[in-house]
Amino acid sequence: MNEPLPALVSTAWLGERLGHPRLRVLDTSWYLPAAGRDPVAEYVAGHIPGALFFDLDANSDPSTDLPHMLPAADAFAERMGAIGVGDEDDVVVYDGSGSNLSAARAWWMFHVFGHDRVAVLDGGMRRWQDEGRPLEPGRVALPPARFRARFRSEQVRTLDQVQEASRSGAEQIVDARPAGRFAGRDPEPRPGLRGGHIPGSRSVPSTSLVDEHGLLLPPDELRRRLEDAGVDPGRPVVATCGSGTSACAVLFALHLLGARGTALYDGSWSEWGRRTDVPVATGEAQ
Repeated sequence: MNEPLPALVSTAWLGERLGHPRLRVLDTSWYLPAAGRDPVAEYVAGHIPGALFFDLDANSDPSTDLPHMLPAADAFAERMGAIGVGDEDDVVVYDGSGSNLSAARAWWMFHVFGHDRVAVLDGGMRRWQDEGRPLEPGRVALPPARFRARFRSEQVRTLDQVQEASRSGAEQIVDARPAGRFAGRDPEPRPGLRGGHIPGSRSVPSTSLVDEHGLLLPPDELRRRLEDAGVDPGRPVVATCGSGTSACAVLFALHLLGARGTALYDGSWSEWGRRTDVPVATGEAQ
């Protein structure tokens, strides 16, 4: 496709372009176990016509017990090429959560591996179905393609780097988990994790970035949500959440606002919350 690819596309935009030979649509749905949803079964039952399934768990590092850690660049490239996503393809990602729970993670993964021609479908599967657009059952198979991945390490932060950011304040830490988990009032969905948040971090739940229809808030409202939480989009931001998934919705919102110098704490609370050698704060952001 020769036209510029916006970072956020509408269902109407996608509907007009389905079937283009250089467009790849990916169903990237993933849910917490408590949701009781099976993303693969839902995909097979009905997906946007031509969409491939992007398995978030399979596209994670198998060598660690932390969930959803980035895989090696060559492993990501091999998986994308195997399902038929190539270097020259435009990619549109969506999920069925109604809040870009995992679509933004897939969007970020393509960026962190050097593939910038990727967009998020505004409203995702929910919007597509609400508009009565067609669905296709079964699985989609495409010929293998050549996909090269180039890891951008500056977009990822480690535990040690986040500890330093927490101490120095040189980078803002933004937590995308629900407010109750941030404050330590509500239990974590994963066992063995303390409640609370990284000291000095700000609370911006990922679900607060969309409206009641699952559509991303307009840029001025996104900026206001961030600023009301004490986040300056003009300063560097490290996003975190439970397992590095919903945090990417914050990174996506910042990208739409033109922010630079953003990064993901990939280990997120699954790593920080189980450690006893790092501090934990509770209550509202200070």
